[in-house]
Amino acid sequence: MLWALYGFGQLVEPLPDTRGIRLLLNVMPLDAWAWCWIACGLLAVASSALPEGRDWIGFPALLAIVVPWMLAYFVSWWPLGDTTRGWVTALIWAVATVPVIVVAGWREPPCPKELE
Repeated sequence: MLWALYGFGQLVEPLPDTRGIRLLLNVMPLDAWAWCWIACGLLAVASSALPEGRDWIGFPALLAIVVPWMLAYFVSWWPLGDTTRGWVTALIWAVATVPVIVVAGWREPPCPKELE
């Protein structure tokens, strides 16, 4: 849900400094990126209600939107030099992916016999 809220925040009050995502804005406008954040977040929330084995789509959806932002901020720091702190934002987005990757790798608990 956090991803959807971040996207909504971009719609309501866009980033004041877009130097870090300049490359992304060459691909599509910030409003479109905001809707992508919302779609990925809602897809992950919806997939969490799916049965075991069918809920996998939510994990790559969460990563699919974060990775371009993380890379854009990193590239804005080095090699482009647009932002002196682009590496910090890139690192924050990278750390945000860690729980997603860890949870995606967890094994599902076995289903109790009486529920089968």
